[in-house]
Amino acid sequence: MKLKGIQLIVSTAAAIILCSYILYETEERGEASTTEIDRTKDKVLLDVLVKSIENSHFQPKVLNDEFSENVYTLYLKRIDFNKRFFLEADIARLSEYKTKIDDQIKAGNYVFFDLTNDILRERVGEVKIIYQEILESPFDFSSNETIELDEEKRDFPKNKKELKAFWQKSLKYEALTRIHDMERKQEKASEENDTLTIMTFEEMEAKARQNIRKSNDRFFERMEKWTRDDLKEIYLNSIVGVYGPHTGYFPPKDKANFDISMSGQLEGIGAQLQERDGFIRVTSIVPGSPSYLQGELEEGDLILKVAQENTPPVDITDTRIDDAVKLIRGKKGTKVILTVKKLNGLIKDVTIVRDVVVLEETYAKSAIIEHNGSRIGYIRLPKFYADFNKSGGRSAADDVEKELIKLKAERIDGVILDLRGNGGGSLKDAIEMTGHFIEQGPVVQVKGRYTPAEIMKDNDKSIEYDGPLVVMINQFSASASEILAAAIQDYDRGIILGSTSSFGKGTVQRFYELDRYLTAGTSKYRPLGAVKITTQKFYRINGDATQLKGVESDIVVPTQYAYFEMGEKEQEFVMPWGEIEAVEYQKWSPKYNEAGVIDQSQKRIKNNIVFNLIDENARLLKQQTDETIISLNYDSFSKKQAMLDAQEDAFDSSIKENELELNISNLKADLGSFEADSVKTEINEKWLKNLKKDVTLEEALNVIKDMNG
Repeated sequence: MKLKGIQLIVSTAAAIILCSYILYETEERGEASTTEIDRTKDKVLLDVLVKSIENSHFQPKVLNDEFSENVYTLYLKRIDFNKRFFLEADIARLSEYKTKIDDQIKAGNYVFFDLTNDILRERVGEVKIIYQEILESPFDFSSNETIELDEEKRDFPKNKKELKAFWQKSLKYEALTRIHDMERKQEKASEENDTLTIMTFEEMEAKARQNIRKSNDRFFERMEKWTRDDLKEIYLNSIVGVYGPHTGYFPPKDKANFDISMSGQLEGIGAQLQERDGFIRVTSIVPGSPSYLQGELEEGDLILKVAQENTPPVDITDTRIDDAVKLIRGKKGTKVILTVKKLNGLIKDVTIVRDVVVLEETYAKSAIIEHNGSRIGYIRLPKFYADFNKSGGRSAADDVEKELIKLKAERIDGVILDLRGNGGGSLKDAIEMTGHFIEQGPVVQVKGRYTPAEIMKDNDKSIEYDGPLVVMINQFSASASEILAAAIQDYDRGIILGSTSSFGKGTVQRFYELDRYLTAGTSKYRPLGAVKITTQKFYRINGDATQLKGVESDIVVPTQYAYFEMGEKEQEFVMPWGEIEAVEYQKWSPKYNEAGVIDQSQKRIKNNIVFNLIDENARLLKQQTDETIISLNYDSFSKKQAMLDAQEDAFDSSIKENELELNISNLKADLGSFEADSVKTEINEKWLKNLKKDVTLEEALNVIKDMNG
C-alpha cells in the first residue's frame, strides 16, 4: 500500500468535472474548439500508448468487450465517484458504449470520452446553481435525516429532484461537521479564556454555510484553469488502469514530479499521500519529519480540509492530488491545519509546523536493548535506499552492514531487523543485505513476459552476522522488504514476526518515453509523455510469487489494521498470485526448535493484555468503518463523535496503564553524531521513547531469548 512520494497518476472525480466545465466555458467565450491537429495528436497518443503497453506489459490484455466494460466502469468511477453529477438516464445513455470502447481505441477516436464530458458539462452547470440555492437557507438539524456515505450502496439519482436532494444532504453533512468542529474549539477556548465571545449555534451555522459557499466557489473557479489535456489524462489512465494499479500514463508535466528522490529532501510536513476514490489518504509518515514529530497524523487518515493559520479551511474532497499538495506544502516555520477523518470515523484537526524534511531519518540506525539478561541489537530500516546519482553515495545494504559491525562490537545475543512500514526501494540492496545473513546463494527470481526466470544471487561467501535473527514486518512492508523477508524465511535463517502478511507487491515497473515510438511522420507531435508499465514479476526461491499474498509471518501479532483489506489486494485489476519452478538452495540449520519458539510466542501473545487491547480496538475500528449511514441530526451526530472520542481516550488510557519501559539505549559509537545537534537529539529521544512502548518489539525480544534457549 505504500506509494513512494506524491502520486500524480490517478485524477479525481473533480478533475473530470473541472475539465468538462472548461470545455463549456471556452466554447461560450468563442474560443477555438479542438483543432484537427489536436485530434490527430490524440489519435497518435492513444495508438502509441496502447501499443507500448501491449508490447511490454508482463500480462497484456485483449482489446475486447470485457476490456471495454472494465474501462467503462473504471472511468465512470473516476469521473463521478460519489455519484454527485450523473443521473440514471445519463448512465443509460452512456451504457450503450459499454462494449464499444475497445473498438474506439482501435480506431483512435474519443466518441465515448466526448459524449461523457458533454453530459457532465450540462450537469456541472446545473449543480453550480443547486449548491448556491441550497446554501441560501439555514439547515434544519433537528430532523432524523441520514446520509449514506458509501457510494457503492447508493444508486445514481433518478432525476434532477433526487440530485438536488442528495446535494442537500451532502452540504448539510459538511455543515454539520464544520459546526461541530467550531463548537469543540469554542468550548476548549472558553476554558482558557473566560472573556471569549461565544457564538450562538445560529451564528456558527451561518458561518459554516458561508465557508462552504466559499469552498465550492473556489472549486468551480479552479475548473476554469483546466485544459482538454488535463481531461484527457483521466480517460487515458482509465484505459491504462485496466492493466493494473501500477501501470499509468504520465503527461510531460507530471513525469518529473512522479516521486521523491531516494536521497533528497521533501519540503512540507513529511507525509506521503495518495489519491484514492476521491479522497487524499496518508500512506506513510517520513521518519524525523514534522508529521512524525507531531505524532497525530497516521497512515490511513483521510485529509478532508486544509487550512493555513488564521484562514478558513479549504475542502479538498474530490481534489486533484497536486492541487491538494500545493495547499499542504508551504514555507518553513508556517502552520498548516489538516482536518482528518480517522479510520473509526472520528474527525479532528491536526496542526503541523512545516519544515524542510531531510531524509536522513530514512537511513538505517540501531540501538541496544537489554532484556531478561540478554543484549539484543535492533536495526530500523525505513526504506531500501540507494543514491544512484553519486559515486560512493549511501546505500541501505552498506549501512546495515556497518550497523551489524557496530552491534557485534557491543557483544549482542541476537538481532532484530525492523522492516515495518518499509515500502521497498533498491532491489540490489535487498539482495546484498540478505547476503549479510546467509552464505552465497539465490535470493529472488525475476521473470519477464518472454524471458525465463532470472535467478538473482548473493555472490559474497562471507556472512556478516550468523546469530539469532527476527525480521519484523507489517501490512505496509512491500517490494524489496518482501524479497528480503521471503529469502530469510525460505532459508530458515530467521523468524518473521508481524501482521498476518506483508503488502503483496511482487511486480516490477519500468518507465518508457512514448516519443521513442513515434515515426518520422508523427515526430511533430512530441512530447507525448511517458508510461509506467509492469514488465516483470518477483518470485521467491521456493517458486511462490510475493504478488498479492505477500510474505506470511511465522508469528502473527495483533495490529491496528488487522481486520481491514490493506495492501495490493485492495487495488483494482491486480495481477494474480502465481508460482514457477523452485531453485536449488541450501537451507540454514537453526540451533533452535523453530516450531517450539513459535508456539511459545503464540501463547504469550494470546495472554498479553496489550495485544488483547490492540485486537479489541482493531475489531472496533472495523465495525465503525462499516457503519456508513450517518445521522444528520445534530444531537445524534455530536453524541456519536463524543462516543468515538471516549473510545479513543479509553484505549489510550488502557495502553498507558500497561505501558512498557524497555531498557533501550544508543550505541556508544553513535552518541557523538547527534548530541551537539538539538534537532537530531529531539528526534533520537522521540525514537527511543516510542521503542520503549513497542509491545511488538518486546515480543521480538522474547523470541530472540527463546531462540537462544
